[in-house]
Amino acid sequence: MEEARAPGRAGPRLAVARRDGWFLLLAAAIVGADQLTKWLIKANLERGDSIDVLPFFRIVHVTNTGAAFGILQGAGPLLIIASLAGLAAILIYLFNPGFAQPVVRLGLALMLGGAVGNLIDRVSEGRVVDFLKVPNWPAFNVADSAISIGVVILLWTMVFQPPEKDGPSNS
Repeated sequence: MEEARAPGRAGPRLAVARRDGWFLLLAAAIVGADQLTKWLIKANLERGDSIDVLPFFRIVHVTNTGAAFGILQGAGPLLIIASLAGLAAILIYLFNPGFAQPVVRLGLALMLGGAVGNLIDRVSEGRVVDFLKVPNWPAFNVADSAISIGVVILLWTMVFQPPEKDGPSNS
């Protein structure tokens, strides 16, 4: 990725390269899948109802005005501000040439799509629709899954992938 400079400004700035389209497309697909599945749940299942799919998996229709695992219930404005700050950070890292590793960018794209999907619900309805339920775990949705998978990818990369070297070694 080339450094892009704005007229009259010193130093590199964030730039969207052609190859970034794949990551943005993935994030958009996550948002689309999340919003479609939430719409299907709202259209076909009354709030509080559930459908047993497998002995260990149910489709439910519940809403959550808080954050993950039901914490911060009723803190909508705070969660919207936190989501916007998180989105800004994800976008900065996603388009920062220093984070050009495709696996890192994959994790960031998943997190971006999930964050936007849940933010749409928070802004439009004041709550998030959750519909996937396994025993001993709070209900979740496609956006939550994307965020969680993105975080796992980032953690895995930080722990197991060796850092890239800047240049030839002097050893």
